[in-house]
Amino acid sequence: MTKLTEKKIPSLTENAKIIAEKRYLKVDSSGKPLETPSEMFERIAKFIATAENDTSDKKIGYKKITKHALNKLIEEFYEIQVNLEFLSGMSLLDRGTNDLFAACYVLPIHDSLESIYGTLKNAAILHRRGAGIGYDFSEVRPEGALIHSTGKEASGPISFMKLYDFSSEIIMNRGSVRHAGHMGILRIDHPDIEKFIEAKQNYSELTNFNISVAVTDEFLQALNENTTYNLKHNNKIYKKLSAKYIIEKIATSIYNSGEPGFIFIDEINRHNPTKHIGPLTATNQCGEQPLLPYEACNLGSIVLNNFLLRDKSIDYLKPYERINWKKLEKTITIATNFLDNTITISHHILPEIEKMVKYGNRKIGIGVMGWADLLYELEIPYNSNEALDLAEKIMKFITQKARQASIELGEKKGSFCNFSGSLWDRKGIKHIRNATVTTIAPNGTTSLLADCNGGIEPFFALAYIRKNMKTIGDKTELIYLNKYLEKKLKDEWLYNRELMSEIIKTGSIMHIEKIPMRIKKVFVTALDITPEWHIKMQAAFQKYTDNAVSKTINLPENTSIDKIIDAFKLAYKLHLKGLTIYRDKSRDKQVLTINEKKT
Repeated sequence: MTKLTEKKIPSLTENAKIIAEKRYLKVDSSGKPLETPSEMFERIAKFIATAENDTSDKKIGYKKITKHALNKLIEEFYEIQVNLEFLSGMSLLDRGTNDLFAACYVLPIHDSLESIYGTLKNAAILHRRGAGIGYDFSEVRPEGALIHSTGKEASGPISFMKLYDFSSEIIMNRGSVRHAGHMGILRIDHPDIEKFIEAKQNYSELTNFNISVAVTDEFLQALNENTTYNLKHNNKIYKKLSAKYIIEKIATSIYNSGEPGFIFIDEINRHNPTKHIGPLTATNQCGEQPLLPYEACNLGSIVLNNFLLRDKSIDYLKPYERINWKKLEKTITIATNFLDNTITISHHILPEIEKMVKYGNRKIGIGVMGWADLLYELEIPYNSNEALDLAEKIMKFITQKARQASIELGEKKGSFCNFSGSLWDRKGIKHIRNATVTTIAPNGTTSLLADCNGGIEPFFALAYIRKNMKTIGDKTELIYLNKYLEKKLKDEWLYNRELMSEIIKTGSIMHIEKIPMRIKKVFVTALDITPEWHIKMQAAFQKYTDNAVSKTINLPENTSIDKIIDAFKLAYKLHLKGLTIYRDKSRDKQVLTINEKKT
């Protein structure tokens, strides 16, 4: 086989090269890179392909493939990465150790010290490897409830969240692969829900936790009818609360601190493909992957803007006709195999995870990034029906082709072990390899490597500084100027240094009179877009996504609490599985910062 690195060299920006060196390349003891990005992609391709001849799992039924077929697969795995068409953060983070592990997990917490401290031990093991972990604390009895074995009062779920936070902050983050993070979830009908809502008002507490309220259909009905609902635990009703009072309390907390988020837990379980195994009660750290206890997420993303046909002679075509669907289908098929292989060769660390991930459901999640880039190049406003229509077309295509690829893998290698009784079994499908195939993740540093905008987010700003990046772990500041706007302004003979300086001040072009409205309509940023369009876009992608969608509803600093409540109501009306709202400057530290230095 011809050396892969001689065939294609990735086109990385200077910022991407910094990201690769600090986070992904194989390095020596002093941190000096031992490989080029091309060699990194070749190393990953060869390692992921070793799963093809793994015969350790007789139940799944692996069959060895020929050397020629293996070399072809290695080449395909290499090409989709080196061409920046598909990237998976978990395989990039391996850094040549051949000790692959998932980035996110969900662990169970039951109402006993044995469970709570047992899970803490397991969390420490996973955090040591850099994993983020989600937990549902709803089974833990409320503060003040009687402990029958001791006659004392329970300390409640918030106290144990603080215990987990202390462990990761004081102990684990000093020696872990990357910054340890948690997702803490509490049902909206738990008696301690008010304390939970207020848990992160003090910025010095629960600093390693994202927190989300699990919203139930019962609560939504009470909210719609302007009535009360029950706070309960272990079949005991503690009191009734006004649904309106609670949503106002949550919205006020979001206004002040950006948290909690929302998990629409009953909506999630309506789409649970393995209901016979158990209900979904928690998600991974960023909320896009609902998982059963001991499941992990194995994610990767298609770089959408790299599937655009850029021949000037076809500019007359409709936007969806300018996408290279044939190339996209091929990439989806290869990516499905790639992610399924990561499950086979991963070190699952705990036997319970091995059972659920490798033998149980084999969930994967192909997502997207570069959506905002694609819209800019097609000159489609993010906040338009045209963009929503294109979003649905693309995500429907990705999910359909990934399912077909998973069906073919199931016929060849065997279905996931919990297939019997699953959604797919009930639908009459004979074989499918993976219980789920699509998820839209935020793609933080992975999108920086691909030089595109993360996930389905609009650009935060047209010029900004990226800092406080826990994934890099130092004080590196990267300055970003939007390349699409720069090109457009040059094509229109508008570009000059003075204009760019004006854009850098606010990150937006809406206030600049000399820029025509037809350009302003296309080059909108996160804060130029109203909450309704943010939510509609998330709903458009969610419609055809197996798991969930990570998206931040960015709101301007002057947003009212009523607007936050309106956003919540629209989100459940449009059947979102989760909702994250962030009001600009509600925290003193932000990863994305507009340059506001006075000139």
